[in-house]
Amino acid sequence: MAHVLQQIVDAKYREVEQRKAACPQSELERACARAAPPRDFEAALRPPPGGVRLIAEVKRASPSRGVFAGSFDPGGLARTYATHGAAAISVVTDEKFFQGHLDHLVAVRRLVDVPLLRKDFTVDEYQLWESRAAGADAVLLIVSVLPPRRLGDFMNGAKALGLAALVEVHTRAELDVALAAGAALIGVNNRDLETFETRIETTLELLPLIPPGPVVVSESGFFTAADVRRVVAAGARAVLVGEALVRARDVGATVRELALTEPAGRPAVGRDGAPTA
Repeated sequence: MAHVLQQIVDAKYREVEQRKAACPQSELERACARAAPPRDFEAALRPPPGGVRLIAEVKRASPSRGVFAGSFDPGGLARTYATHGAAAISVVTDEKFFQGHLDHLVAVRRLVDVPLLRKDFTVDEYQLWESRAAGADAVLLIVSVLPPRRLGDFMNGAKALGLAALVEVHTRAELDVALAAGAALIGVNNRDLETFETRIETTLELLPLIPPGPVVVSESGFFTAADVRRVVAAGARAVLVGEALVRARDVGATVRELALTEPAGRPAVGRDGAPTA
């Protein structure tokens, strides 16, 4: 595991222990028992033939790209996403490295009805209870940070709570682990978590190795409809987009473009009017 990723994971273990001390799991279990039934995240990602489903991400910053927007309203941004056709919304909740917060997920849940993915580095079963209590319908499980046995345990734990599990891979070896675990949702991260470089070709290289059945989500690196069409033509069913949306001058129009519901030809643009690609 590369240095930066190892730092993130090590910090996450420490953070989870602090959160356990502040809020015992028994309290989360009571909150989950009172919660409304989860929404069907997997079903939301199944488009008609030739189509694509967009998972729009609420994300304030990243270690490699810095802060995306000084003014940040998670709930308002999510509401815009949902209004313009996002099939699901991903909410980044890591605080130390991505300037997210679990409260962002809670705020988004209050304002939208589409399924929500909690995007974080899941290293402890406690986080599954925490996600469900905060209103998530799915969690991210990253193969590169979880031993295979723990991955299987977390997939089973998520299922028991009614949560979908988006199992994220970046290499063929990681894909083999995800398939062996029986992942129904496979996220191919075009951003290498070791170098933070992004290549859509990562999805194009791994898609032929995935048998029929799992829903494949291509994650990161999308700025135009042409980018999306490349992975859809290769067999991806959904794309996860963050930076291009958060930086967009017209968020609604960019959602429609990247969901392939608006005519192609107009590049996604940043708040300064320049193309973000």
